[in-house]
Amino acid sequence: MKLRWLFLSLISILLLSSPARATRLESWHFDPAQNQLDLTTDSGIQPRVFLIDNPKRLVIDLSGTILGYPTTKQNFGSAIREIRVAQLDPQTTRLVIELAPGYTVSPQSVIVKGDSPSHWVIKLSSIEKEKMPATGVVEWGIETGEQSSQTPISITPNFQKKSQLLLFQRQGALQNIPGINQPNPPDILTKPVNASMFAGVVALGQQLPELKSQINALMARYSFLKPGMFFVDLETGNYLDISGDKVFPAASTIKFPILIAFFEKIDAGQVKLNDTLVMRRDLVASGSGDLQYRRVGTKLTVLQTINKMITISDNTATNMIIDRFGGKAKLNQRFRSWGLKNTVIRNLLGDFKGTNTTSPADLVKLSALIQYHKLISDASRSQAIDILNHCHNRKLLAAGLGSGAIIAHKTGDIGFVIGDAGIIEMPNGKRYLAGIFVRRPYNDTRGRDFVRQVSQLVYTYLEQPKLTQLP
Repeated sequence: MKLRWLFLSLISILLLSSPARATRLESWHFDPAQNQLDLTTDSGIQPRVFLIDNPKRLVIDLSGTILGYPTTKQNFGSAIREIRVAQLDPQTTRLVIELAPGYTVSPQSVIVKGDSPSHWVIKLSSIEKEKMPATGVVEWGIETGEQSSQTPISITPNFQKKSQLLLFQRQGALQNIPGINQPNPPDILTKPVNASMFAGVVALGQQLPELKSQINALMARYSFLKPGMFFVDLETGNYLDISGDKVFPAASTIKFPILIAFFEKIDAGQVKLNDTLVMRRDLVASGSGDLQYRRVGTKLTVLQTINKMITISDNTATNMIIDRFGGKAKLNQRFRSWGLKNTVIRNLLGDFKGTNTTSPADLVKLSALIQYHKLISDASRSQAIDILNHCHNRKLLAAGLGSGAIIAHKTGDIGFVIGDAGIIEMPNGKRYLAGIFVRRPYNDTRGRDFVRQVSQLVYTYLEQPKLTQLP
C-alpha cells in the first residue's frame, strides 16, 4: 500500500512539473500595400495589441508563444519605418510596427480580427501625416474605471473566445517606454460577435431559392448519385448550400490545401522554390502522374514538384511535398488552424480507398481565404492561382462554364467519388467560389455529366443581370 502511494505521488509530481507545450509563431507577413500584418501560429492564441507614442508604434504581444529564431527587423516603404519581431520573454513573442517620423495612426484605424484561433490580421486602415503631437497608450484590455476615453471600433471576430474587441484609450504620458520592453497590457474585453461571416471574410447573404430549385430538379433525375455542394457569389454573398458540410473522400482535391500550406512555408522562409527534392522509393505512387515512371533518385525543384502535383495531379509529387512539409500531422494542423474542420490527410497518395477527407464547404472556405489575400503573401497567391489555373482536368466544373471564364481549381477522382473546387471569374469580372463532390457508381460517367450540368446552371444563373427595385 505504501509503495502504491509513493508511486502515485511520484506520478503527480511529474505531471505537475511538466511544462505546457508552447505555441510557435509559424509565419508572419506584412503587406505594405494594405498596411496589413498576418500572423499564423501552430495553435490558438489571443494577441494583445496597443499603441505607443514617441516614436509611434503598434505593439502586438503573443502570450505563450515562442519565436524560435533571433530578433528580426525589416523595413517597409515610407510610412512604416520597420517591423521588429523578438522573444520578449520565455513566454511572449512581440511584434512591433514602428511608423516613420511624421506619420501617425488613430485608434479607430486599427482593426484586429481573427479568422481562426491561430490566424490573426492586424490592419492599419489609415496611416496619416502627423498634425500634432500626441501622448498616451492605446490598449485592448479589461475595462477600468477610466471610461470617459473609451473609443469603440467595428466588430472583429475572435474565434478563440467568440468575442468582439473593444478599443479604448487611456490618457496620460508614459515614462521610459523602450521599443521592445513595454509592459504587457491587460486581458481582452469581450462581447458577442456576429457569426454570419463565412471563413471570417465573406458576409453571407441568403440562399438562392430559384437556383436551388433548379439543382434539386437535376438531382431528382440523377437520384442514384449522392452529391454535396457549396457555391458563394462574392458580389452579393448569396450562396447555394446542399449538404455543403458533408464529409467526402477528398481524392486529389486534397492537393489544393497542401499547395496553400506549402506556400505558407515558402513565405516563412523555410523552403525555397528552387530547393531540390529527391524522389525516394517510399514516396513513389501509382495512379495519376508521370513521376512513377522515372527512376528513383530523380531530382526536381520544389516549383517543378508542386506544378506536377496540381496540373497533372501527380501522386508521387504530392507525396514528395507532404514529406518535405514534415508529414501528414503537420499539414493537418495547418488545415485545422484555417478552420477546415473536415479536411484530414490520413494516408499518402494515392488514397484509392478514400481515407483522406474534406467537404465542399471546407474547400470553398479555403478559396475564400485565398481570394481575400489571407494565409499567404500576394506573390505566393499569384503563383498558386496561376498553377491552379493550369489544372489539366477540364471535365467537371470547367466543362459547365461560359466562354471566356477562368477557373483556378483542383479536381479529384477515385472512381466512386469525384470532386472539384476553386475560384471562377466570369468575363465581366464577377467572381464566385465553387465546391462539389459526388458519390457515384464506380467510374460512372453520369457523375461527371451531373457536375457539368450543376456548373452550367450556377454559371448561367449568376451571369444573368438581377433587377433591383429603385427607391
